[in-house]
Amino acid sequence: MERKHTRAFVSHAQRHGRAASDAARAEQADLVRTRVRLMIEITARAGAYRKGLVQAAERLSPEEAEILADLEGHGLQVPQLRDVLRGGHVLVDDPRLYEKWRLAKGSHPRISSHHRDIDKKLYPDIGMRGQVVREKLHGRTVQGTWVQLEKTPAAFGGSKLPRPSDLRHLMDYVVYKFTDSNVGPWGLSRMTERRPMYLSPVLAMPTSLSPPVARSLTQALRRIEANDDVTSASQELAGRFPPPDRPDLAGELGQALSDRGGRGLFGNSDVWVTQTPSRTAAAVLRESRKATAADDWRTGGSS
Repeated sequence: MERKHTRAFVSHAQRHGRAASDAARAEQADLVRTRVRLMIEITARAGAYRKGLVQAAERLSPEEAEILADLEGHGLQVPQLRDVLRGGHVLVDDPRLYEKWRLAKGSHPRISSHHRDIDKKLYPDIGMRGQVVREKLHGRTVQGTWVQLEKTPAAFGGSKLPRPSDLRHLMDYVVYKFTDSNVGPWGLSRMTERRPMYLSPVLAMPTSLSPPVARSLTQALRRIEANDDVTSASQELAGRFPPPDRPDLAGELGQALSDRGGRGLFGNSDVWVTQTPSRTAAAVLRESRKATAADDWRTGGSS
């Protein structure tokens, strides 16, 4: 009897744990969707898009939000989101995204002409439909993952017969050939497979320095650090609080930035104020300008 009660208790605890885990995942998914919707609303304030973007963002699915959030996690900024929504071709030097997006709900194999150097039997291109992405298409590259949003999904290939959407897809291809721009769900983008957008590119090439070069570089770095230390505070304080002694200054040059390093989410976004200006502040500024103009008139406009 005790073992029966014990098994029932363990089973109840496991169900409770799964329910709590599911609730935590749902809460996290809601937070991601909210964040991505805000990014879309912000980028929709500037630039021309096809109508309906903000309304579509309100019906953003968790799978769509996860894809855009993954791009943001790899350095996508709000200004770059504009090109992504317009069909820009994106390269991310992270092959894990291919498998992650491949297993997402609603994903299905697709035929495309992108990155023909990849074995499509081993790494087939994957599509997924959604309110914002319309048709998300992604696949593998030699060292990462590529992704592109399309205005019109294509079903041709294999045993499937052509559909009306396939004809619209061919029309989008004609637009691409004439404009040299990808046709995305919300506009056109010049970032094609030949001129893609790079996120988190693997550019670091480790190399060793010869001993004379390393000594010279270390001496130069120590001089720069000493000058910075003296000019940042009074010379007396700088002498009392020296910086930490690091034996290998040259080795620090090759260290990468942290995951959140760089210019930040908003990058080179345009900054604008949406609040109504204070009437009191406006009145004070007008009076100040009037007083300055009167003083200039009395002094003949010279200082």
